[in-house]
Parts: sequence; C-alpha cells; structure tokens
Amino acid sequence: QVQLVESGGGLVQAGGSLRLSCAASGSIGSINTMGWYRQAPGKQRELVAAITSGGSTNYADSVKGRFTISRDNAKDTVYLQMNSLKPEDTAVYYCKGGIRVVLATRERDYWGQGTQVTVSS
Repeated sequence: QVQLVESGGGLVQAGGSLRLSCAASGSIGSINTMGWYRQAPGKQRELVAAITSGGSTNYADSVKGRFTISRDNAKDTVYLQMNSLKPEDTAVYYCKGGIRVVLATRERDYWGQGTQVTVSS
C-alpha cells in the first residue's frame, strides 16, 4: 500500500553537491521518523541522517556539517542535501520511513529501492 521512491543520485566530482529526494505514496495515514541510510560494497548499511515528524534531526559524525536532511510533510517527501562530497560518500543511498497506513493502528518501516551516489576523486 505504500511505496518510497528515491531520486537525485548520480556521479559527481569530489567537492560537488547532490540533492536526494524520497517521495512516499499510497494509502498513507501518517509518517513519523524518516531517514537516509547508505551502504557501500562489502560494508554494513549505516544511518546517515534522520528527521522526526517534528523536525528534530541527527547525523552521522562523518557527514555533520556537510549534509542536511529536511522534509515536506505536505508532500510526504524527505530530502538529503549533500555538499562537499568526498569519495568515501560513494554508496547506495536508501530512504526509510516509519509509516502508518490508512486503517492501521501502528506504524511500520518502509524502504525505498535505493539510489547510487558515486563521488570521483
């Protein structure tokens, strides 16, 4: 009933910027915390940034000061602005949302399909 679709990934030179978007659609009742995760080949998936329904944010130490997470509740969309990109930021980036669907009493996590971000040196 719910889908999350990421967009905005691609190839960028070190020092450049990208903005990722994640739009939720379907029979959505409410969305709680949303977050961005990333996974590089051979490594575990890690939290990059998260934002609550009230706008409180937290970031991985490796991206603090460079990445900004935001959301537009009216559009059911979360964004990740990535500046001063480094080669070590290269990974597949995934969007996650804690979502309660219409007629459900509790929320569950939904994941997007992922979008590739590649940063060249």
